[in-house]
Amino acid sequence: MYNIAILGASGYTGAELIRLIAGHPSMQIKALGAHSKAGQTMAEAFSHLRHLDLPTLVTIDQIDFSEIDLCFCALPHKTSQEVIAKLPGDLKIVDLSADFRLRDPAAYEKWYGNPHAALDQQAEAVYGLTEFYRDEIKAARLVAGTGCNAATGQFALRPLIAGGLIDLDDIILDMKCAVSGAGRSLKENLLHAELSEGYHAYAIGGTHRHLGEFDQEFSVLAGRPVQVQFTPHLVPANRGILATCYVKGDAQAIHDAMVSAYASEPFIEVIPFGQTPSTRHIRGSNFCHIGVTGDRIAGRTIITAALDNLTKGSSGQALQNANLMLNIEETQGLMMAPLFP
Repeated sequence: MYNIAILGASGYTGAELIRLIAGHPSMQIKALGAHSKAGQTMAEAFSHLRHLDLPTLVTIDQIDFSEIDLCFCALPHKTSQEVIAKLPGDLKIVDLSADFRLRDPAAYEKWYGNPHAALDQQAEAVYGLTEFYRDEIKAARLVAGTGCNAATGQFALRPLIAGGLIDLDDIILDMKCAVSGAGRSLKENLLHAELSEGYHAYAIGGTHRHLGEFDQEFSVLAGRPVQVQFTPHLVPANRGILATCYVKGDAQAIHDAMVSAYASEPFIEVIPFGQTPSTRHIRGSNFCHIGVTGDRIAGRTIITAALDNLTKGSSGQALQNANLMLNIEETQGLMMAPLFP
């Protein structure tokens, strides 16, 4: 039984980690860090977890890390790198923030607006897209969880870029994102009256920070620079991301390649040709559903991918990585069925 600490336990991804680990046969939660809510119980922070016997929330400096086998860091960007730099050098860490996703310090500063404060840790971090970095994650001390948008788009496109099946200079990525992806802090634009009964595009024209991950990962795959056109949209839903990708390439060949690429992956489901996935069918689960459809314009294809931003897009993926790092069966604690309806 491995002892687990969660830093940032009072946020959405922290609460999702607790929900998942509570049913894990090989992990127990030893410490929960939450600066602003230190001294509270998890029942006070999240009433839906009141049935669990959990440690009281404490500040990070109150945690004895000598008792911890693996730490999840679900802290905000910039804060995470500062905290991780001070943690014991032999502690296994899965970071859910953006602080260690980009390998190039200059790219991090470009997309996040400040110099990186933990360059030694950044250099050793492994990118946490489990299905494509499995061997590296098994041997890692520090794993950087992907962005939820970045994970969705990569599941839809990586096999096609690697296989040379699409035109790399004509990729359009349209993303519909649920509001929990913005975190739990109070923001005026996320109030019910501001958000409900409509949806809108944001970060238009190439300003969304997850583009840094797309640029990094797709360019490495292709062996040359690849830039996708990406527009996210905020929808009035609590969970879920739906990516719609428009590419040039043969639809049947693309579907066949997807089926082959993900045939042995327990959490990636390629649905029958011509069908499209829905966020309602992956809600609360660690699954990603991918669909491929031919367009009415010859030679063009539409790929759709759906996942839960809090689970497969963040905390579920983090637990999947932690299982590998601790030499536990990768699927442990993660095979729950989606919630429906």
